[in-house]
Amino acid sequence: MEEPSSSPEKWQSKVSVSLTNSKPEQIWPLFTDFFNLHKWLPTLATCHGVHGINGEPGCIRYCSGSSLRSNGVDSSPGWSKEKLVAVDHVERVMRYEIVESNLGFESYVSTVKVSPRGEGCVIEWGFTVDPVEGLSLDGLVNKYEIALGVIAKNMEDSLTIT
Repeated sequence: MEEPSSSPEKWQSKVSVSLTNSKPEQIWPLFTDFFNLHKWLPTLATCHGVHGINGEPGCIRYCSGSSLRSNGVDSSPGWSKEKLVAVDHVERVMRYEIVESNLGFESYVSTVKVSPRGEGCVIEWGFTVDPVEGLSLDGLVNKYEIALGVIAKNMEDSLTIT
């Protein structure tokens, strides 16, 4: 007989942003360019592939930068290795997980979905993670809201320049 788990519940949340000048089919390929997130999020100093083929399940990227801070008092940039777990090009949903990091994230899984909305689209970015020491769920959600806003604006801006 198993003992009941005394671990705290996982943190789970989702943020979203609507784009009025971009269609899902324009935004989706920018997300599935998994090794190049730094193009859209300038606080990432580095994002590059370390395993597999970009955009295919099983590929792994390495990310580091000022938007990621290591856990604790160390002020060095945070880093993570993230594995693309699933990609559904029909539903425009991808899921990835952190496989290694200095961020204090355990059991981290994230889902990104791009859906039509009116003449534009909506991007949803959700996550599930064990509670992170030194952070609050509200604080983490706020970081995601800011990051997604920057990513979406930069993606949309890149489409209007061409």
